[in-house]
Amino acid sequence: MRKGFRPTITDVAALAGVSIATASKALNGRQDVRDSTRQRVLEAARELAFQPNELARGLLSGQTRTVGLLTSDSAGRFGIPVLLGAEDAFGAGEMAVLLCDARGDAIREQHHLRALLSRRIDGLIVVGESTDPRPSVSSDVPVPVVYAYGPSEDPADVSFVPDDVGGAAMAVRHLLAMGRRRVAHVTGPAHYKAARDREEGLRLALAEAGVAQTGQTLCGPWSQRWGRHAAEMLLMAEPEIDAVFCGSDQIAAGFVEIARERGRRVPDDLAVVGYDNWEVLSTETRPALTTVDMNLEMLGRTAAQHLFAAIDGRATPGVHRMPCELVIRDSTGRS
Repeated sequence: MRKGFRPTITDVAALAGVSIATASKALNGRQDVRDSTRQRVLEAARELAFQPNELARGLLSGQTRTVGLLTSDSAGRFGIPVLLGAEDAFGAGEMAVLLCDARGDAIREQHHLRALLSRRIDGLIVVGESTDPRPSVSSDVPVPVVYAYGPSEDPADVSFVPDDVGGAAMAVRHLLAMGRRRVAHVTGPAHYKAARDREEGLRLALAEAGVAQTGQTLCGPWSQRWGRHAAEMLLMAEPEIDAVFCGSDQIAAGFVEIARERGRRVPDDLAVVGYDNWEVLSTETRPALTTVDMNLEMLGRTAAQHLFAAIDGRATPGVHRMPCELVIRDSTGRS
């Protein structure tokens, strides 16, 4: 083959001894081609090192094999793992991915939607900045849409979210299994669905064990500073607690810091569980935090797989809750 030669479908058809139309059908997997003919075309394509033109392939199939990822999580704390998982799945399916960050701004989001649609995307994943339901964009978009982490407000849409109720219940059952019975709860702002769901999981686990919560749930910012402040209040008001379930790793890290300053040994005197498995904190806190991992990369991969299904006309409407995982470390002791 001469240097610089770039074979075309005409060359493949000529080598295989078929028409250009037949070669095109064979290369695009059409069923109305005999197996022997298809094999002859594929062998000719391999011999010539022919690479199909993706634009031409898209015109034939009606697809561009391009998808959009639209996120509002400008900090990337939760959005990035979801995006990485989705991109893994798209890569396996040989899909090109266009990423846009709306930074929580509705006007910017509309601009990005128009830009993505101008690129003729086959589908779209919308990644939320929290687990609070968000406005649907599906009626404005003529392609399938899947929502990840932050569900759509429209129950007819396809949404994937972490099961925060189940994750929290798992964490509290672990504390109870370790023999703890005076369990307190410190979490984030009460208006966040994640905080409410995690409190619900705590109460379910305590109720099924016949154990009463120690003190009231303390709500504040998702921060280490709030964890420190809550620890000071809680250890003064409820000095008998032997466990605390925190709504985030940041809160848990702050709580552990003050507990140690007050002479409470973690986990001997006081077991502490966090949430999120943010390894910058969960593995670096001393002792390392037992925490709930929301499996966000798996959530992203699953959302992408369901977008493939929706593109093929097999959508799965509703809010799908994905299981979380408890990562046991030294802050609760080891059984």
